[in-house]
Amino acid sequence: MEEASHYVKRVVLPSGKTIEVVLFRENAPAIESRPASPQVEPPQDLHVCLECSSELVYPAAWDEESDDTWRVTLRCPDCETLREGLFSQETVDAFDEELDAGSDSLMADLRRLTRANMAEEIGRFAEALQADAILPEDF
Repeated sequence: MEEASHYVKRVVLPSGKTIEVVLFRENAPAIESRPASPQVEPPQDLHVCLECSSELVYPAAWDEESDDTWRVTLRCPDCETLREGLFSQETVDAFDEELDAGSDSLMADLRRLTRANMAEEIGRFAEALQADAILPEDF
């Protein structure tokens, strides 16, 4: 039996939202190993890849380590870099806000494209009606 080339992982964000992340097994790099004594990383923009500077980095997993720190596994879809780190609540909150802004932007684009597609379909339908090209049998 052939192994699946991808799998879907559900990640619950600190805000309570749940996202689905599709991970591909082929050519997936190994996650960097955890240091012996974990240190909280300095504040940084978690949505920016340290390797290729892509601004599309997303969480593959995150777990609360303590009341004010989170262990987050980050994945860059452009260069396939995976990294794990321990981050402060403030850094994770800023990341969560960036993810929310990205979701809002995607939804706005989806609504715009849906309206454009519907307007085009309505225009074609109106032209067909005007040309008497639609018959009762078409329904």
